[in-house]
Amino acid sequence: MTDKATTDVAIDTSSALERRIEMTVALADIDKDVEQRLKQMSRTVKMAGFRPGKVPMKMVAQQYGSQARSEAIGAAVEKAYGEKVREQNLRVAGYPRIEPKADASPGLLGFTAVFEVYPDVALAEISGQAIAKPTLTVTDAEVAKTLDVLRKQRTTYVETDRPSAKDDRLVIDFTGRKDGEEFPGGKASDFAVMVGGGQMLPDFEAQLEGVKAGDKKVFDVNFPADYQAAELAGKTVQFEVTVKKVESARLPEIDADFAKQLGVADGDVDKMRVEVRSNLEREVKKRLLAKVKEQVMEALLKVNPIEVPKALVEIESQQMAETARRDMESRGMGMKNIPVEPSWFTEQATRRVKLGLLLAELVKAKDLHVKPEQVRAIVDEFAETFEDPKEVVRWYYSQPERLAEAEALALENNVVDWVLANTNVTETPIAFDELMGNAA
Repeated sequence: MTDKATTDVAIDTSSALERRIEMTVALADIDKDVEQRLKQMSRTVKMAGFRPGKVPMKMVAQQYGSQARSEAIGAAVEKAYGEKVREQNLRVAGYPRIEPKADASPGLLGFTAVFEVYPDVALAEISGQAIAKPTLTVTDAEVAKTLDVLRKQRTTYVETDRPSAKDDRLVIDFTGRKDGEEFPGGKASDFAVMVGGGQMLPDFEAQLEGVKAGDKKVFDVNFPADYQAAELAGKTVQFEVTVKKVESARLPEIDADFAKQLGVADGDVDKMRVEVRSNLEREVKKRLLAKVKEQVMEALLKVNPIEVPKALVEIESQQMAETARRDMESRGMGMKNIPVEPSWFTEQATRRVKLGLLLAELVKAKDLHVKPEQVRAIVDEFAETFEDPKEVVRWYYSQPERLAEAEALALENNVVDWVLANTNVTETPIAFDELMGNAA
């Protein structure tokens, strides 16, 4: 092909982000390129009855002509497209869609390249935005609450012959009947249920308090009108329940054995409390920052409404769908026949793309680039919870993907710090249970 293809290019800028480049490529140039490609192939092509390099050009053309022409056309279109994009300084988002044109002049092939460009981001003033910065200091009370949660996570149950009470665990058999007939999903054997645990419908759970092993009960249950199973919604069903066991909960004592369960090898209770406090302070710090970061990102989105390329949203949606699929597979879910559609993530993906563009512009405009020591501080913080922090640090710096995560987090922190310094920030105490998601 000649160094400069004969092309005729026009660009359409009528859409905010979509661009259309109309191109015509000279067939003479295509023919020259096809000839060169076939000559190149003929030097190495193998064909029965001929030595390499000795296959007649006519036979090479018959065998590989279509391939050569397809490659030549693709190269010509790509060259014309690339030249125009560079000439116009277009920031292309995603890949172009190439559409053939049927109305090209004789001796020309016509194409249209349809693609999107990145939006121009002009950062708006953010000083008028208000940020409520939650605050919480970890005290002995929060440590005690955390230890109580850890104890409940290690609850054991002991069979008892007394009547059941709230927080007891029952083992029951039950059969549900609607209009005297058993219905799908209404029967179970050796079913474990907590008294007052909220697993079952209120009418059902109300019958579980005050029963003993060996008791049998028959009672009615009213299903709510919005119950997910349409055939039961708004219906009254009769249940027959047999109580097989009543088990009372036993929480472990805060002693050496409990400390060992939490990883304190020598069972030192005071050392356990120090470690619990340290871990809790780290978790509280992370959650407080997450709440502030969420407000910061919302403030940036509010004052900077931008349109984003659909191509970038599609790419992000596909990545999120693949991440979700891998996550479910890692949890042991068989995903072979379960679709995970990128369209499920479109809204989240759009938000991510918008924030990505805004943060990139803000970092550039305000010189918020990440410094090596900031990344190292984050990696050190990640590593300090492990037995050998130095080894974890070495691992991070040997894994580009993991180090990129730390760099991204450091960049977000720089953005948060800048926004907090340039908005109206009010410190607001937050309840421990609310922060940790334990509120009733």
